Amino acid sequence: MRVDSLASSPGAAESGATGSVRPPGFYTLFRTEFILAVRRRSDIVNPLLFFVTVLAMMPLGIGPDPEMLARMAGGLIWVMALLATLLSQESLFRGDYEDGSLEQLALQTQPLYFSVLAKVLVHWLVTGLPLAVLSPLLGMMLNLGEAGYWPLFMSLALGTASLSLIGAVGAALTVALRRPGLLLALIIMPLYVPVLIFGTGAVQAALDGYGYGPQMAILGAILAAAAALAPLAAAGAIRISLEN
Repeated sequence: MRVDSLASSPGAAESGATGSVRPPGFYTLFRTEFILAVRRRSDIVNPLLFFVTVLAMMPLGIGPDPEMLARMAGGLIWVMALLATLLSQESLFRGDYEDGSLEQLALQTQPLYFSVLAKVLVHWLVTGLPLAVLSPLLGMMLNLGEAGYWPLFMSLALGTASLSLIGAVGAALTVALRRPGLLLALIIMPLYVPVLIFGTGAVQAALDGYGYGPQMAILGAILAAAAALAPLAAAGAIRISLEN
């Protein structure tokens, strides 16, 4: 988020004309964040490049046996998606903290919850959703059974949204640190484990011929809880980081 971008929005101009400053709405925050994210192409390309490159190298490391690759494909794709999401999590609030925009957002009358939610939604759209879209193609490359394509996409679409929300809490806690990479991983990796377990479980259940509805329901419940609680926790962590 950049202060000048928000100030130039129609809502801000209208508020300035009436003599009062009105905080930007959720749509304005989301639109500004999305435009900035698209301009920072490296933030989009790096996780995708990591995801595709590492998975493409997996057959070279574990062997080209089709049956072995088929058994491991779902878990490998999920682990690489988790690591790719973690790779981009550190920069979620970093730019705003360094240019002072984060402090301005914290001082506004609008709850910081909505600012965090807008940033996380954009992060998922430019990182998590492309990973989910690419996953069936990579599953085909790793000889994943056809029955696993749709569960893989759906579980990643739900799961990466939860990963972005959970990761926002760790990113907020470590935003004031110079090199938060290792600490960020230590904070949020244990919280990622349930998402990983039920995500891979849904794919494996589909491949084994069982219903994967229960796993998807649990992933949906995790996402709902994360959407309600994680932005609140991240907003509190941001205020603590700014005070220190």
